[in-house]
Amino acid sequence: MTPALGTLTDEQARRIETAVDAAFDAQLAFTQELVKHPSRRTREGSAQDLMHEAMAARGFEMDRWELDPEELAAHEGFGPVTVSYAGVTNVVGTYRPGAERGRSLILNGHIDVVPEGPEDVWSRSPWDASIIDGWMYGRGAGDMKAGLAANLFAFDAVRAAGFDPAGRIHFQSVVEEECTGNGSLAAFLRGYRADAVVIPEPEEDMLVRANVGVLWFKVRVSGSPTHPRVMGSGFNAIDAAYTAMAALREVEAKWNLERFNHRYFEDLEHPINFNFGGIVGGDWPSSVPAWCEFDVRAAIYPGITAEEAWTELQECLAGLAAGDAPIEAVPTRTGFFAQGYVLEPGSDAESLLEATHERVFGAQLESFTTPGYLDGRVFALYAGIPSLVYGPVSEAIHGFDERVSVESIRRITKSIALFIAGWCGIEDRGPVS
Repeated sequence: MTPALGTLTDEQARRIETAVDAAFDAQLAFTQELVKHPSRRTREGSAQDLMHEAMAARGFEMDRWELDPEELAAHEGFGPVTVSYAGVTNVVGTYRPGAERGRSLILNGHIDVVPEGPEDVWSRSPWDASIIDGWMYGRGAGDMKAGLAANLFAFDAVRAAGFDPAGRIHFQSVVEEECTGNGSLAAFLRGYRADAVVIPEPEEDMLVRANVGVLWFKVRVSGSPTHPRVMGSGFNAIDAAYTAMAALREVEAKWNLERFNHRYFEDLEHPINFNFGGIVGGDWPSSVPAWCEFDVRAAIYPGITAEEAWTELQECLAGLAAGDAPIEAVPTRTGFFAQGYVLEPGSDAESLLEATHERVFGAQLESFTTPGYLDGRVFALYAGIPSLVYGPVSEAIHGFDERVSVESIRRITKSIALFIAGWCGIEDRGPVS
């Protein structure tokens, strides 16, 4: 027997699902248009223009503002900024019912995408948003523009079915999710709160139960330059950088052995990953390199603060100065400084999502643990809001030929639409002819 959909009747639920189907071609077209805006970091403006226009057209109360690094820096969840935030904006549209009688909701998603890499390795342009054999291709198609569009069109379906949500809804299109988490943090600091939040990240039609925190930092290793004919009298900073990386790998291995002490991570083979995502160094092929810098993304368990992890990482690198061949390796924070979190089971929000998912998918909602960062930490850690990170099946996110399943988008949209109606409550205007 399917669990109850809040106060929704079966007939009302059918009307909402039918409305999703009726507008689905328009939803896909909007998603394709969104993908065609290459919203890399600090260049999200045109995509945010599109989101602002779409929200305003729905009659929402609009709010758009530029992120303030100084305001953000005062919060423990702030990720240090290495770029200018001039022109870097969040967009929030708020739906307010005539009389607010239902529970409130945040529908959140990020507009920023990671770099596409060499375009000639893609089978098609990362920005053409082609739909082929049931998949929509393009950078950001899965992560997470399909989810951003689903939030809007799920709301549309509720209205098109003849209902007005009875609770306040904030539609958030945020920046900086891929590098600092400062976009959602800025929305939190601006005062946006609700009784639950849904974030349709590409999560394989499942709900995220727990996820890691993430630290970004750069390590600068110093060397002593000399001519290669007397290499032995110099000190090669690039060679030494690999020694520093090896030391960090030892910390990574140690933290992975501790997985049995962390709920929901016990069965993951390698939940803690350190990624060396970039390296530069040296000034001249015929000079022993005087410097080398490499970038690190390090994961941490929920319950471990970013400060605790950072202290251990600093101590690891500082210890290299005491070896037989002392290495000066200095880390500097460059982005994420974020703690992970666990979605505790048993909330009313999760129970309702289980019901909407089971109705649409014909199967029970599964939850899982992900070794990735999620903006849900802002709402869970700092506002105590149930954060439901739940979204469509995708492949190759952050990789070549990123793509998202079209039918998964359809079903996730139906599930979110039913969640909106069941969570916020509805005023029934009657079937739409």
